[in-house]
Amino acid sequence: MGGTISFAAAPPPPIPANAPPPPLQATPTPEESEKPEKPSGEVDWLNLPCPISYDELQREAMMSLKPELFEGLRFDFTKPLSPKFSLSHSVYMGSLEMPSQSPETFKVPTAHYEFGANFLDPKCMLIGRILTDGRMSARVKYDITENVTMKINAQLTNEAHFSQGMFNFDYKGRDSRAQFQFANNAFYGGNYIQSVSPHLALGGEVFWLGHQRKSGLGLAARYNSDKTIMTGQLASTGLVALSYVQRVSEKVSLATDFMYNLANREATSSIGYDYLLRQCRLRGKVDSNGTVAAYLEERLNLGVNFLLSAEIDHWKKDYKFGFGLSVGEF
Repeated sequence: MGGTISFAAAPPPPIPANAPPPPLQATPTPEESEKPEKPSGEVDWLNLPCPISYDELQREAMMSLKPELFEGLRFDFTKPLSPKFSLSHSVYMGSLEMPSQSPETFKVPTAHYEFGANFLDPKCMLIGRILTDGRMSARVKYDITENVTMKINAQLTNEAHFSQGMFNFDYKGRDSRAQFQFANNAFYGGNYIQSVSPHLALGGEVFWLGHQRKSGLGLAARYNSDKTIMTGQLASTGLVALSYVQRVSEKVSLATDFMYNLANREATSSIGYDYLLRQCRLRGKVDSNGTVAAYLEERLNLGVNFLLSAEIDHWKKDYKFGFGLSVGEF
């Protein structure tokens, strides 16, 4: 007895009336279906991050190792007149170090008042200062385009050959930066820095000082990761500078630097810290010359900051202490 046996597929289970509709799935195009998947750890070499400018390579290290130390009394007051314009007043009473051939430090008391005007705009920044001793300073920053910025720094004094002026033109590319500088005394300079990996940037600089008929070259490297920042600079003048910053946490960072001058064969090093608390910020350093320094910014209220500065040089027996008050923000 012959015959055929067929197996019918079981019908799908019934769908409830109140069940939500199935999610829609986009149909891949032929180009997408043929494109291989990119590994998660692969580096996109055509989309590297833009590095910081050449003159700010050691920015994080200088925040800890070069705080704004001062001696004596300092009072700063800023009065905003509009969202973009404000006036500032500053009073300083302290001492001024005089150059001397002896190892001891000679100081003379000094005091001055400073008046300033500030205009801050997303595209333009104008800052001017004038002191009672006749010194004037001005800073201008103007964004010509999204990638080109012009900067002007000028300082005028009553003393001959001490007035200075500098023009900077900065170009910001997708993964590089370039800067051209022109200043008095026939100074011309330029620098360039390029990202070569997601964490490493290499650059160089060249300058010519026509008044003294001197020229120089420099090379630099910067490695930046989530926890570590390392920089190195080498100049034809014989200066070698290295810095290292370790972010211990979001509020604590440690920094150290090393500088060596081949001309006089002198080396200096320092180690510093930057500790950000809830209402204050504490920075300090210790260097190989025996100098210990600390700088404290305490926020007393909104727009009111109390400043403490201390520096002790054990070898020169030079002790500096200052306190100040800063009122107003802009």
